[in-house]
Amino acid sequence: MSFELSLNTGTTPTLSLEQAAEAVAESGLQHIGPWRHLLEQAGGAEKAASIISAAGLKATTLCRGGFLTPADVQGRRAALESNRAAIREAAAIGAGELIMVVGGLPAAAHLIGGSGDPADKDILGARARVAEGIAELVPYAAEHQVRLVLEPLHPMYAADRAVLSTLGEALELAADHPAETLGVVVDTFHVWWDPQLEAMIARAGAENRIASYQVCDFNLPLAADALKSRGMMGDGYVDFPTISRWVAAAGYTGPVEVEIFNEKINNQDARLTLETMRQRYEKLVLPSLREAGAGVRS
Repeated sequence: MSFELSLNTGTTPTLSLEQAAEAVAESGLQHIGPWRHLLEQAGGAEKAASIISAAGLKATTLCRGGFLTPADVQGRRAALESNRAAIREAAAIGAGELIMVVGGLPAAAHLIGGSGDPADKDILGARARVAEGIAELVPYAAEHQVRLVLEPLHPMYAADRAVLSTLGEALELAADHPAETLGVVVDTFHVWWDPQLEAMIARAGAENRIASYQVCDFNLPLAADALKSRGMMGDGYVDFPTISRWVAAAGYTGPVEVEIFNEKINNQDARLTLETMRQRYEKLVLPSLREAGAGVRS
């Protein structure tokens, strides 16, 4: 079993890819989960791959693809082409897993820099377009040996970011495709509240669909920008030992990414962030992963 810790670069947004890779390597970690804009800033996916490799690191995931809900033909075409590019980038850096934030309502697209009909609040239609987009992208991803990874987001993001809100919804969408081509991510911030979480994690494990485990806490009060309400493990309300036991019992043994959007954490010294996340991980997450994982092996 590995359960090796990985830094998702969303946690250190002030750093370039080269700076983030250097900080991760100096901290003793061996994994990094970059965001796409860092690849572009580094000079492209091939250059980014060289940076990651030179630091002695392996890319766990690439963030992010998705946003498949535009209702107009032009917007849909652009979304698919962006995702094909993301698939090629994931393959180039050796990530193997492309995180998919599927998109919200056209009516709310302007809130995240997009465009859409302000009257289009048809969430069922948006979900149908997600399913259609995934079906179109899966074969292309398979050709590049990349698995698409559906990420259900907390319901407060359903309007603008993801019309998939539960792990159960993500698994239903994935059911029409082979597990090696379409998986799911368990992100504690987004799913900790779900009364069906234990059963859905077990189902995801039985179907071999858990592609990533991401950890951070759910803080209160919510930040003025709800996107930045994530916290370091132990600072909020997520029961990490319990969820970690469920994930390991479901058979997951891969890297564990820390992805935190939080004004204070994002702007502090990266060395402090990396050291704190290691300490909290070793205290709150890793023991339960090992305990439950050992039970699965025995």
